[in-house]
Amino acid sequence: MQNVNKSKPMSIYPYACHEDERPLCEWELRVLLEAEVHERYVQSHREIDPSRSPFIHGRLNVRYTASTLEEMAQAAAELETEGQTFKLRYIGADGKADYAERRRIERQIGAHIRGKAEMKRPERIYGLAYVHGKWLLGDYEERQAIWLNHKDKPRQYSTALGTRMARAIANLAVPQPAGIRAVDPCCGIGTVLIEAQSMGIDMVGFDLNPLAAIGARENLAFFNLPVEVKVADIRTLEGHYDALVLDLPYNLCSVLSAGERAEMLQAASRLADRCVVIATQDIAEAIEEAGMKVNEGCIVRKGNFARYIWLCSNQQP
Repeated sequence: MQNVNKSKPMSIYPYACHEDERPLCEWELRVLLEAEVHERYVQSHREIDPSRSPFIHGRLNVRYTASTLEEMAQAAAELETEGQTFKLRYIGADGKADYAERRRIERQIGAHIRGKAEMKRPERIYGLAYVHGKWLLGDYEERQAIWLNHKDKPRQYSTALGTRMARAIANLAVPQPAGIRAVDPCCGIGTVLIEAQSMGIDMVGFDLNPLAAIGARENLAFFNLPVEVKVADIRTLEGHYDALVLDLPYNLCSVLSAGERAEMLQAASRLADRCVVIATQDIAEAIEEAGMKVNEGCIVRKGNFARYIWLCSNQQP
């Protein structure tokens, strides 16, 4: 049994996603956690709020490592519950245990924790995981699925991004929010703005359509978030931001011309050094022609509909 070095903490983040979201999920987790993404978890020295990502289920802050469950039982006896009720949760990582085996392991280790077990409403949760041939034990923080509440905004739009995708895109644009000023210059009804601001990202919004701007303001106010949305054309916006999200307008009845799209991409390149661009077709070449470098991208498909997502950097002097 070993105590984990407190000067270099380690966390395990279990996650799950739909197969059609996997490219976006793995990309977002790599950017957020700066670590390799395994099939069901990420092991990282970065400590983030597990509610940041729509794919992460929680965060296990590792306090003890052991080679065997018998050794881990000794470690469990050292945990201090401080009079609080507790629950021990088996975290699916490299372990192949079925449901019955997981519950058996929880009982085996949980029996050594000094305190009162409470399965429904524990005051604290511990996590146990099997990773790279070692058992890991520590405090476990469950995520809060905040973005699910954001589905019920008062103003809706049929072609708006889903809240899970919008949250992941905001994280790609601003993985570390401290000191970052971001913008969504075609914010529509504010789907990305809501996710960004709910995570503490300083992002303002603009839209050419006054009705969309009104809808965005109403949606932000509904969730008690800062209402910073103005009517403006991305092509005439001034100033400079650290990051930008450009979800190119898409409507079955009104498709952007190549010239309009080029002007919007050029404006994005001028406005920010780091840009996430979303489109319904492959426009990587057009992005490069607008003065941006495409660093990475993915496609998220839903039936016959696809969203192309690129992370770009400004190449302009």
